[in-house]
Amino acid sequence: MGSRAVVIVCKDESTVKSRFGLENEGVGVCYTRTGRRFFNDTTLEADFLAQIQNTLTERGFWQKFDTDWVCLDCELMPWSAKAQALLQNQYAAVGASASAALKDVVSVLTQTLERQQEALPLLEKYQERQTMTEQYITAYRQYCWEVKSVFDYKLAPFHLLATEGKIYFDKDHVWHLEQLGAFCGGENNILMKTAYQIIDLANDDSVKKGIEWWETLTGQGGEGMVVKPFQFINTSGKGVVQPAIKIRGRDYLRIIYGLEYTAPENMIRLKSRGLSIKRSLASREFAL
Repeated sequence: MGSRAVVIVCKDESTVKSRFGLENEGVGVCYTRTGRRFFNDTTLEADFLAQIQNTLTERGFWQKFDTDWVCLDCELMPWSAKAQALLQNQYAAVGASASAALKDVVSVLTQTLERQQEALPLLEKYQERQTMTEQYITAYRQYCWEVKSVFDYKLAPFHLLATEGKIYFDKDHVWHLEQLGAFCGGENNILMKTAYQIIDLANDDSVKKGIEWWETLTGQGGEGMVVKPFQFINTSGKGVVQPAIKIRGRDYLRIIYGLEYTAPENMIRLKSRGLSIKRSLASREFAL
């Protein structure tokens, strides 16, 4: 799991100042999806962007696209790099307190069961909660790893937003992923390919393969996938089609919705939610 990031990288430091008016040291800037600086440490940011610049230079990006700068839409990992305070103060705290409390409750109910069989349903209920807590702790831990150097970061680009004098909204998503994939992977390269599948909704076999791919991905700890129309911009009689929808796996949703996310009563409540606000947000973000 990562954090959405928009990255601007320039061929050299003079371009950063002349083209973008940035006085920071380094060859670019990294923003969050809401327009804030992603890194609080400017030295780390400069080192991070320098690694990307080196890769783009070595693999001929500037010549191929006839530009001295690039703007990329990406996913930056690990998630914990940006959300360390949230991880420690919320997720880890909830997991630790729930684990400790439920351990004591299950222990007491187990002893009670020896005297009163009527305690069995209550014991099973709290044992189930204990299992959910363990799943919750495992879930948030698998999306985090320790960052000791800049090479512990991974940046997965999925949209080539702009280069000098050009935008690429007329290109389909596969074009974006293939073009950017050529600069990903290899030793000492923090750029990582974004995995994808092409699914034909009119073909049952294609849909089945897409579902199996998603189930395998999330079953191995992946957070899920983002479903998009094939073309970057799709329109219908009602206007622009929603550009993307996130399809998350059970482990990731357990982090978002809490320890007891999979409890039947919670599933009923969550499935009844309205999505109009999130749809509006996705459309407005895409327009921006």
